[in-house]
Amino acid sequence: MTLEEVSGCNTTDREMEAVSQALEELLVAAQRQNCLTVGVYESAKLMNVDPENVVLCILATDEEDESDVALQIHFTLIQAFCCDFDINILRVSGMTRLAQVLGEPPAASNVNESKDLHCILVTNPHADHLKLNEVGSYCKESRCNNQWVPSLSLRER
Repeated sequence: MTLEEVSGCNTTDREMEAVSQALEELLVAAQRQNCLTVGVYESAKLMNVDPENVVLCILATDEEDESDVALQIHFTLIQAFCCDFDINILRVSGMTRLAQVLGEPPAASNVNESKDLHCILVTNPHADHLKLNEVGSYCKESRCNNQWVPSLSLRER
């Protein structure tokens, strides 16, 4: 392995960690500003009524969700809708960390009140949030590299 390859790998890892951190900060800020829509059905309803106000769509899964055919069909339809309306899409793994960031009980706790975190929309296109720009830039760079739905892994902290 050459020095350039080693440096390139480290930069990519650092960039991914920076984008993960930016996403977490964006979600917390958007939640405080009441600019989050959480849940597959809730998100689909909002995108049907008011797609112009959606600035980011997060599709979250873990390994056990990959075999959920109904969820994957919903994701495919949501992704198509986002592409039609030029909404940035980000595929995220790490549902436990996502629940922690949003202050939700983990899905494994069997609490009846736990929310469906598989789809999260960030709204309010007028918000000039630095972290939104950082996450949006990552999505756009990924599209330039022919990765239309970029992936990101949220790690336990």
